[in-house]
Amino acid sequence: MNSHARVVVIGGGVVGVSTLYHLAKLGWSDCVLIERKELTSGSTWHAAGLLPLFNMSYSVGQMHKYSVGFYPTLEAETELNVGFSRVSNIRLARTPDRMDEYKYYAGVAKTIGVDVRFLTPEQVKEIWPLCETDDLIGAIQHPDDGYIQPADLTQALARGARSRGATIHRQTTVTGVTQKPNGEWVVSTDKGDITCEHVVSATGNFARRTGAMVGLDVPVIPVEHQYIVTEAHPAIQARKAAGLPEMGVLRESDASYYMREEAGGLLLGPYEVGAPCCYVDGPDPQSEYELFQEDLDRLAPHIEAAIARVPAFAEVGIKKIFNGAIAYTPDGSPIVGPAWNGLKNFWLNEGHSFGVTAAGGAGWQLAHWIVEGEPTIDMMGVDPRRFGDYASKGYLRQKNEEAYAKVFTVHYPDEERTGARPLRRTPCYDRMKALGAVFGSVFGWERPNWFAPAGYALTEADLDKPDVILNENHPEPAKEGDPIREKWSFRRSNYFEHVGAECRHVHEKVGLLDMSAFAKFQVSGPGAEAWLDNLFTNRIPKDVGKVSLTYLLTAKGGVRAEFTVYREAPQSFYLVSAGALERHDYDYLLKAMPTDGSVRIEKITTQYGVLVLAGPRSRELLAKVTDADLSNEAFPWLTGKDIDIGAAHTKALRVNFVGELGWELHHPIEMQNYIFDKLFEAGAEFDLKPFGIRAMDSMRLEKTYKLIPRELSIEYAALESGLGRFIAMKKQTFHGKDALAAWKARGFANKAVTLEVHGVTDADARGSEPIYLGEALVGRATSGGYGWRVNKSLALAMVRPDLAEIGTELEISILGERHRATVIPDSPYDPENLALKGV
Repeated sequence: MNSHARVVVIGGGVVGVSTLYHLAKLGWSDCVLIERKELTSGSTWHAAGLLPLFNMSYSVGQMHKYSVGFYPTLEAETELNVGFSRVSNIRLARTPDRMDEYKYYAGVAKTIGVDVRFLTPEQVKEIWPLCETDDLIGAIQHPDDGYIQPADLTQALARGARSRGATIHRQTTVTGVTQKPNGEWVVSTDKGDITCEHVVSATGNFARRTGAMVGLDVPVIPVEHQYIVTEAHPAIQARKAAGLPEMGVLRESDASYYMREEAGGLLLGPYEVGAPCCYVDGPDPQSEYELFQEDLDRLAPHIEAAIARVPAFAEVGIKKIFNGAIAYTPDGSPIVGPAWNGLKNFWLNEGHSFGVTAAGGAGWQLAHWIVEGEPTIDMMGVDPRRFGDYASKGYLRQKNEEAYAKVFTVHYPDEERTGARPLRRTPCYDRMKALGAVFGSVFGWERPNWFAPAGYALTEADLDKPDVILNENHPEPAKEGDPIREKWSFRRSNYFEHVGAECRHVHEKVGLLDMSAFAKFQVSGPGAEAWLDNLFTNRIPKDVGKVSLTYLLTAKGGVRAEFTVYREAPQSFYLVSAGALERHDYDYLLKAMPTDGSVRIEKITTQYGVLVLAGPRSRELLAKVTDADLSNEAFPWLTGKDIDIGAAHTKALRVNFVGELGWELHHPIEMQNYIFDKLFEAGAEFDLKPFGIRAMDSMRLEKTYKLIPRELSIEYAALESGLGRFIAMKKQTFHGKDALAAWKARGFANKAVTLEVHGVTDADARGSEPIYLGEALVGRATSGGYGWRVNKSLALAMVRPDLAEIGTELEISILGERHRATVIPDSPYDPENLALKGV
């Protein structure tokens, strides 16, 4: 038994062994994996082994792409057959919305180099002659897709890791994980202790139990997944005898199942509503190769749909029903990356609902993260810190079961799932709801997306729901009898004009936006200014009352986080960042803090609400409720001061994300309704109305304001993303400065641009669309939408630097249709910031 190692990986499933393999491949041979039983004895052994490339997440898509490319190379390297059958994968479409999803996905796939082909029903029939195709619109095919034997794959990875010097201990149980004062970790087992620099938790169904050893509430709970293996069918046996290829993996997304050939028969795997969470408190310590009792009643609708699609399925007997645990997270994507709570060098590779597919890519990226300090691709979509303390066990049970049931639903860009909601509500929630708010959720917070007129509702005819098992094209009502007010779509839907009305109202009059979900931190102490100045790209405000926008870079010069910094006192700074990134941003600040006690940091998100007042009449309105001097001379742009609104205290900051005259009013959360009522009472004469996040997003596009992880990413140099005015290269130092300068010297591969998209009638860009010059792929959109103040369809994008000149003509593919796109100057609305500055 080793007494020391550089890294200890806990867990011997395919994910853990892949992590060990990739660490060794990067040259860290002194790594150890500990498995309590035998390799693959958890969820890996009963996995169906599918390798779906399809995924709407950029991070997950990149991991899956790597895996499918990497697995075939293992056989040559290790001389072990991994059982990879590249038989292709076909996803069927019965509805226009499903085909829109495929068209959108095909654009995403193009930008990351995944081959997607569109098939007619006739072509589907040629490939899958046992499939009925009369009611299909079409399908897509991944020719590189297929399935693999999970146990064989894991053993090949283990041999590859061992050949590079890594060690695997089976039949060894971890009993505790502790961190020494010097930062080293001690992993205690029933066979002795191992001292190491890094620990990786890849424990699958045991993730919560492993996390608890170091004080983490890991947001993973498994869900039961069933699949059926049939006896052999004569038609399939005849095809094999004739030397015909396998028909491939068939997915009828609208009926929520997959099907493939298996030993001359068929394998059917539904994702059904009602599949329960399991191992909520962890499996039995002695569990091994464990399955649950099958429940055919839950599968019945999907079996009937499968028989209708493939009648041969009804003609064979059932050989075996598997019902095993698959780890899930609230959004269905895994958690890959560093732990939070300031725990340095403790890593998570957990929550893999498609573990066999993701294992290669997850191990690859986590190994780079550990060895080199950063992953090589943007991993924000799987970062463990995308969830917060609100993700309790009760929350996870609801959300993970929901995520499982919605694996095959149409993943609309505006989809807002309703499980475990409303959870985190600001005091003005009920007031906003009474004004017609249609809510979305970010980091557990309810936040108005848009506002419906009084009495507005959609009828069943408006929704026109398709006759398929998965026909959800709208949010579920919060309670029975509530109106349905939104229909989801990849195109302009029913809320499009209402969002436009909000934008025009803010532009012409004055509007109120609830941004209380902002992450908020207070940094103080005698060393606070120097620490922040050495950490962030921009200069820290020297004078009390000044505000600056700044960035935290990676060690390589990419963008990690964005902060608004307000100097509220000589030794105290108020920091604001994206609400969705609260745990992420706080964790990086915490891990970067000096250890000499000169700096204190406090997370104060829930102590302060934020109401944004914006529009040309915002100054007049605010003047009615405060005695503070609001003139440009006394209260210029990018400054802040304490003011009273009636009897309530606020930190008023002259900044906003919509590009109009306005203030962010940061206030004690318990005073929010008092302030809200004062503003609406005084605002009656100015026609004050609320507006939502979708209107804000439209207006930020018109100002070319950038977001993490869209225009800003670890993959793009900060200067590549057009952040030059926020980066003080003349400062003596800031985190990532030298690397950014070196990146600039090497030359950038991309440049951020604003595009006007021509000829749009019903579908604007959303982000991730491919951009072309002729037939050459030259960039990708990062955001898109309609700008109501400039009356143009807009997209923000990263393109080849030589194509970033104003007036350059390109093309962008939106839902499979090419549109002319012209590079235009940034900030197409109010480029001189005259409205924002109130001049």
